[in-house]
Amino acid sequence: MGGAVYDWRSLFYLQNMNFDKYRYVVVEGPIGAGKTTLARRIAERFGAQTLLEMPQENPFLEKFYRDSVRYALPAQMFFLFQRMNQLRDLAQADLFNAPVVSDFLLDKDPIFARLTLGDDEFNLYRQLYEHLRPQAPVPDLVIYLQAQPETLIERVKKRGIPMEAGISETYLYLLCESYSRFFYHYETAPLLIVNNEHLNPVERDEDFDLLINRIENMRGKREFFNLGE
Repeated sequence: MGGAVYDWRSLFYLQNMNFDKYRYVVVEGPIGAGKTTLARRIAERFGAQTLLEMPQENPFLEKFYRDSVRYALPAQMFFLFQRMNQLRDLAQADLFNAPVVSDFLLDKDPIFARLTLGDDEFNLYRQLYEHLRPQAPVPDLVIYLQAQPETLIERVKKRGIPMEAGISETYLYLLCESYSRFFYHYETAPLLIVNNEHLNPVERDEDFDLLINRIENMRGKREFFNLGE
């Protein structure tokens, strides 16, 4: 037969170019899940902009990992204002000019606040959060990367970021539980829950292609993706 010949990767790419319905995608997950790297990969594949957390700019974060009681509130408030400023800039720049892939969801911000703040501090934080939250745009899709705490602990140790050296295993366990509870009830945007215990779309091209194909073929508002599913 005549006509152009494509290898399977070219065919796969052409079949998955229809990303128009996902103009604003968020990749989320606890520390060590690989959300930032995956957000960058998705953005590169589809020529999208990235909107990424900037923890290195938080002057209280490293102090928080060493002394959480003393520095929890300033660290949390800095992140809240930083994220809101980023999202406000995104809205003002006209979100629909180009697709955007982000590695943070503002709605999950209270997870960290509830884990680290005392009751009075949390009440103060919550009032400010509820005032700012309506200004944040709603994603077209949220991808939640899920893994066991032991896996995340090993990944955090492996990447060896000095700022993260003070993160306790107890904190990571609590964080994983809090993320699971949060996304169990999350209904604001379409949600794809990805178990990346064995699936590795961050480092393996074939797994990344499987994930993109699953995103493209989503039909429901909440779906799950496990390797071999």
